[in-house]
Amino acid sequence: MRPGPYERHRELLQSIVRASAAGECRRPFTEATGQDAADAGMRSTRTAGKVFRSLLGRTFALPQPGELGLVRTESSPYGAGPAIAYPRCDPAELVAAAGRAAAGWRVAGPYERAELAVEILRRLNTRSHELALAVHHTTGQPLQAAFRSAGPRAQDRGLEAVAQAFAESERVPVDSHWKSAQRGRPPRALRGTCTLVPRGVSLLVGCPDFPLWNGYPGLFASLVTGNPVVVAPHPRSVLPLAITVRVARQVLAEAGHSPDLVTLAVAEPERQVHRRLATDPAVRIVDFTGSARFADWLEQHAHQAAVFANRTGLNTVVVDSTDDYQGLVRGLALSSCRCNGTVRTTPQNILVPERGFSTDEGHRTLRDLGADLGDAVGRLLGHPARAAKVLGAITADEVRGALTEAARCGPILHASGPVAHPDHPYADLRSPLLVRLRASDERVYTREWPGPISFLVGTDSTSHSLALLRRTVARHGALYASVHSTDPLVLAAAETAALDAGVHLVENLDDLPADPSSALAELPGADAHFVTGRFRVVRSRRRAPAADPVPAPDLLEVAAGSPAATAALIDV
Repeated sequence: MRPGPYERHRELLQSIVRASAAGECRRPFTEATGQDAADAGMRSTRTAGKVFRSLLGRTFALPQPGELGLVRTESSPYGAGPAIAYPRCDPAELVAAAGRAAAGWRVAGPYERAELAVEILRRLNTRSHELALAVHHTTGQPLQAAFRSAGPRAQDRGLEAVAQAFAESERVPVDSHWKSAQRGRPPRALRGTCTLVPRGVSLLVGCPDFPLWNGYPGLFASLVTGNPVVVAPHPRSVLPLAITVRVARQVLAEAGHSPDLVTLAVAEPERQVHRRLATDPAVRIVDFTGSARFADWLEQHAHQAAVFANRTGLNTVVVDSTDDYQGLVRGLALSSCRCNGTVRTTPQNILVPERGFSTDEGHRTLRDLGADLGDAVGRLLGHPARAAKVLGAITADEVRGALTEAARCGPILHASGPVAHPDHPYADLRSPLLVRLRASDERVYTREWPGPISFLVGTDSTSHSLALLRRTVARHGALYASVHSTDPLVLAAAETAALDAGVHLVENLDDLPADPSSALAELPGADAHFVTGRFRVVRSRRRAPAADPVPAPDLLEVAAGSPAATAALIDV
């Protein structure tokens, strides 16, 4: 008998569950590819390019309920060709179709759901170069960066979500037995049943810059916990998620499930389909990574849903002292340039005492740091071919406007200017803008600025810097904070400030993480709630038959939810 997809993926899924329970990191798709070989393949591949070009100017075939017509919303910043036409469907019809498909998906159970999720990821892995080209031509990311954020590393991120969702689903004991004391009579034997009930229709709101890296965790966590998903890409970056939806629908249909468990909602920007779907009473889960402004809107208006919002916010660096000044400068320069400032780890606010700080090269002032950063950026972008591999092409007028506006906010330490692309003369590449501010300029640096914009903010002291970090990040959010200090007391104070603000902290990393595959980019909401918030447990109890056996000790251990017992469930 030919083994099913789960049999083929049993060992893989088991290893991820066990690694997660042990706090280890496994990246099977990345490990199988090898990053050097993957990058070389990205440069030389021809098949993916042919497939990608075959999509341009045509209709993206995706039969779905409620189709109203076609819509084109994308344009390549590299001038790839005519825009792709996607089916525009009635959002209410998509939600209704997802609701109809949900019952059969719930009955399938976590084993089959995880099996099919891994199969979807496996097929996406075979199309990694095509997905990378789709990300490259919709987001403006350089080709190698697009492969990192859309290929095997993104699929490993999705696989981690599958494993976490599977483990949390199986942690719920199906049956339980106990005895209830009765006054004057023998104890009464009872039996209970626990059923995992998915919340309902899930909405994935796409990110314009890293649609797959940011989208896969929510997509696969919802699917494995039994929730159908409506995928609403950002209008500027539809193709990567459209390919993902098409692959998912094919796998589901082949397995005998309704393909409407995963659907694509595309519309012109003015229709605001994301807001309409997010407030639909039948939508019970919303996933979004991006601007704090829209994340706040979701939390204020999508009251009927569990909202998992991961804010980009005000990434902040606190500089107190360093024993590697050149490494600090290089890291800040690289992270401010990478992908035109759209990367998760781009620092917006760099907080430095006005009096300066100590380094291995002597005392450095705020002015020194600004000048050295400008020089480092100039060296990094001095060669057009190298600059094209670091910078991304700008895709939105919003970024161009922000660069102009931010340049009027204070003294310019490094001006943003055009950078020529050696292969795409019409691509709009810009060097980063570095502006000096005072601590009193909160109206400027507490605003989330898009694109390659960083502010060097002079503070009264390191204590003042940490107080600003605590207050501004707690209010406006951030994906990370960084501190540079040779003083253990300052590092301890920074850890406390980060805990108070609820932000991840990086200490004394000379080379700041510069792309979304860094160690900072773990699953959003790394605690179990990212998964358990997608389902409820419904219990029933009844009188046990007289011949009911006493539960074995190992089942009691499973009911207690130990990591070892959860991993062992795969072999049952």
